[in-house]
Parts: sequence; structure tokens; C-alpha cells
Amino acid sequence: MHLTQIVGDKMQKVDLCEECAKAKGVNDPAGFSLADLLLGLGASQEMEQASGGSDLKCPHCGFTQGDFKKAGRLGCSECYVTFADGLESLLKSMHKGTKHLGKVPQSLQHSRDLSDKLKSLQKKLDKAVEDENFELAASIRDEIKSTKEKLTELTA
Repeated sequence: MHLTQIVGDKMQKVDLCEECAKAKGVNDPAGFSLADLLLGLGASQEMEQASGGSDLKCPHCGFTQGDFKKAGRLGCSECYVTFADGLESLLKSMHKGTKHLGKVPQSLQHSRDLSDKLKSLQKKLDKAVEDENFELAASIRDEIKSTKEKLTELTA
């Protein structure tokens, strides 16, 4: 079964075998929501109930629960705030978590890791000096120096 939905100038296609279509309850393409198919049957109703009903509307773009049900996507970044209560359970069921971490270039990630390490080392150094553990403070100081040199090499 090949399903195509066109909303505005965007087209979404979903291809299902006969068994999968039956398992999803897709007998009549006009009788279901693309959002339900993509996110799981009943997803748009679950979101609607959790966020307080179908009359909820995004103040920024005017997107409604009905628009989400038809399109299977939200209208703008503000929609995530507006429909937050209903989206959280959907996102948890679809993904590992509800916070998008994104992808970071490897060199930038390494730079971030070193910066985080520097912050941690600085806290340890402050604590060692406060406790008057000067031997530990000296070794942490040396590690900070080494880490700063690595960070400088990466950014140069």
C-alpha cells in the first residue's frame, strides 16, 4: 500500500506491505490520520487528551491539534512549547528521551569535552587548595596546563 499526503507544497510518502497495513488498521486511507500511522495508532488523540483538548492553538503560527493530526508534524518551534504536555509522552515512546542532543562535528565535540574537563579540574583544584592539600593541587595544576595545551592545539 502506497500512501501519499500533500500538505501545501510538502509531500510525505509511506509505503506499507499488506500485512503491515492491516496491522496498523489501514483499510481505508481516508479514514485515518498520517500522524497516527507515523507515530502509532491513537497518537494524535493521546496528544490531544494530554494537552487539554482540540481547541489548543499555537500563538505563534496558529497550528492546532487538527493540523498535527493531518500533517503528522508541528508548525513551528513554539508548537513544542504549546503542545508540550501531549508531546512528552509521544516523544518518550518514540525516542530514547525528550531532549534533542543533535550531532556535533567530532573536532568540536573533542573541544567541548576538553572544556568540560577543564571546568571539572578547576573545581577540583579549588577544593584541594581549600583543603590545603597542596600536593594534589600541584598535580591538578599540571593536568590543567596539559589540558589547556591540548585545547589550544585543537583550536589553532
